[in-house]
Amino acid sequence: MTSSATPKLFQTMSTASASSTSSSPPAPQASALPPAVNNEHTTPQQSSTTPDELSTHKVKPPRKPLLRLELRDLSSDGTRAFLRLVHASSALESAVDTVLRLLYTDIERSCIPPTRSITLVLRDMDGVAYTTGLDIDDDHKEIHLSTKYIEYISESRQKEEINGVLVHEMVHCWQYHGGNTAPGGLTEGVADWVRLKAGYAPPHWKRRGDCNWDAGYERTAYFLEWLEKEHGGDVVRKINQSLRVSKYDADKLWHNCCGRSIEKLWEGYKKSLECDDKTDGAD
Repeated sequence: MTSSATPKLFQTMSTASASSTSSSPPAPQASALPPAVNNEHTTPQQSSTTPDELSTHKVKPPRKPLLRLELRDLSSDGTRAFLRLVHASSALESAVDTVLRLLYTDIERSCIPPTRSITLVLRDMDGVAYTTGLDIDDDHKEIHLSTKYIEYISESRQKEEINGVLVHEMVHCWQYHGGNTAPGGLTEGVADWVRLKAGYAPPHWKRRGDCNWDAGYERTAYFLEWLEKEHGGDVVRKINQSLRVSKYDADKLWHNCCGRSIEKLWEGYKKSLECDDKTDGAD
């Protein structure tokens, strides 16, 4: 986006496993995910990919972004947990490297967004996290992470969940979305696909077919993972680059990237889930 455009805000909606103590309120979330219609076409979370499937060399952007940390309340339990478990500069650098490697390997450096700075803001707020660009210059990004959310994650998963959310939000600092024309579910699905590939899929994630392809988050992420297997390991990078050069056009984008319509692709994915269910039932 140009600096004159209204910055787009991306919001994380999925939640991690929260502490089970009855005295604690439920983990906050930005808004509820669409309720499951039934358990049909649902398989347990399991990634067939590993974080190192792509080359491990770093993809360098045209300009190294400035990384900042802003703490709004040092006394909160969420902030204390973050500082105890996470080295902020290392976590942010790792997230940047992961996103650039997965979205821009074998892509010209000039095609990488000119993100100039990324500020991680820890503060007390509802929801999980969101990413936005500054009004005066969208090349400067802010990731806002809820300390309240961190507090209610079970201690055994706090570090992994924090890193997973950071990777998801970091994607929004570098991905393309066709000038805000791409479906929100695709934008969020790409972010969770990167999180999945990075090895940060939480245990509650599941493959689902009882929804639309652009339901977003992990539901779309697993669909994108399947597209990789069926149509090449660079399919998500092709999608991202298509959204760099033009607005979202469903017919054009999916035929150029996968050779089929999105409706046919989604039907193929749902059939693959049915086959998985039958295989599991035969065991």
